[in-house]
Amino acid sequence: MRTGLYPGTFDPITLGHIDIIKRACLLVDRLVIGVAINRDKGPLFSLEERVAMVEAECAKLSEKTGTEIIAHPFENLLIDCARDVGASIIIRGLRAVADFEYEYQMVGMNRKLDHSIDTVFLMAEADRQAIASKLVKEIARLGGDVSAFVTPPVKAALDLKYPNH
Repeated sequence: MRTGLYPGTFDPITLGHIDIIKRACLLVDRLVIGVAINRDKGPLFSLEERVAMVEAECAKLSEKTGTEIIAHPFENLLIDCARDVGASIIIRGLRAVADFEYEYQMVGMNRKLDHSIDTVFLMAEADRQAIASKLVKEIARLGGDVSAFVTPPVKAALDLKYPNH
């Protein structure tokens, strides 16, 4: 069974993330969505809320694709998380060249730490390249419509966080 790890903060999960997850399901039998506990980023949603959103969004995908998809919170090194869940590949989504520069450095470091785990890059679809969780939160905070960037349940969760806008 081939296991992949798709890590991220998912604060919140967006249609861009979901697109990468769908396509990653074509590459693996089991996909672990690593929900990062990143205290430095100061997430809007708690870890529990982010895991619940990922699980809710991925339940339907798992049924459609036949790929087992699980959400797994982690706070350790990415490469250690990959080992912990038995992943042979780390899946990363790329939106632009700037993403690649950072990810290229990460791949080099991860390969030094564990040469047996590869990283696969999936380019965001053209209509999803501008979507970033940070921008989605900013639009929601300022009262804008985020329905083109997230699913209805995630939009509802954002509306609860920003009730006055």
